[in-house]
Amino acid sequence: MSEEANTAGMGPRAAARSKRRVLLELAIPYLLILVVCWTPRPWQRLLWLVAAGSIVSITCVSFDGLDAMGLRKTNFLRSFWVVGAALGMAMVAAAVAAHLQTLHVPDGPLAFIETYWAYALWAAVQQFLLQCFFLSRLLRLMPGARTAAWTAAGIFAIAHLPSPILSIVTFAWGLVACLLFLRYRNLYPLAIAHAVFGISIAVTVPGPVDHNMRVGLGYLTYRQHHGHAMPPSLPR
Repeated sequence: MSEEANTAGMGPRAAARSKRRVLLELAIPYLLILVVCWTPRPWQRLLWLVAAGSIVSITCVSFDGLDAMGLRKTNFLRSFWVVGAALGMAMVAAAVAAHLQTLHVPDGPLAFIETYWAYALWAAVQQFLLQCFFLSRLLRLMPGARTAAWTAAGIFAIAHLPSPILSIVTFAWGLVACLLFLRYRNLYPLAIAHAVFGISIAVTVPGPVDHNMRVGLGYLTYRQHHGHAMPPSLPR
C-alpha cells in the first residue's frame, strides 16, 4: 500500500507524524540488528531477544493483514518458478564445486536435514524481515516502488558486512526478491529460494573462504573448525 493511500484524508501534520512513525519502526529494529551482529557473547543473546521483541511488537501494532505481508495462497503457484530457478542454480554451483573439489555435503538425507533445517527456518525469517517488515515500510517512505526495493536490498547487504561474499550475494538476491515480491506478493517461494541459495553456498564454498557464512563480529573472530559440512551460522 502506498503512502498516499495510507495518509489519505490526513492533514500535512498528521501525514508527517505518520512518516516519522514509519521511519522509527524501520530505524530502531535495524539498528538493533546491527548491534546484535557486532556485539560479542554473552550480550549478543540478550540483544538478539530485544531486537526480536521489537520486531514482533511493531509487527503486531502495525499489522496490515496476512495478504499485504504476502502470507497467502494467491500467486503461490505462479511464482513457484523462483524455487525451480534457485534449485537449477544450486545444481550448477554443486557441479562446479565438485569439479573444484570444494563440495562438502552431509552423509545422507537425514544428516542433511539435521544439519540445515535450522538454517532453512532462519532463511524464512530473513525473507520475512526483508519483505514483510522493511520493504513494506520503505514503500511508504520512498518516492517509488523500485527505489524502495533498491533501498531494502542495500540495508539487507549492509547487515551482512564485512563478509564480501555474503554482502554481494545478499544485495543481488535482496533486489531480485523485492522486485519479485512487488510483482507476486507471495512470500513462500522467496523464503524457499532463500534457503536453497544459502544451503548452496554452505556446501560449495569452503568455510575458511566465507567464514562459515558469519557476519559482523563473528566474521572477524572466525576460527576454522575441522569438520564436515558445517551448517551456516546465525548472526554471532
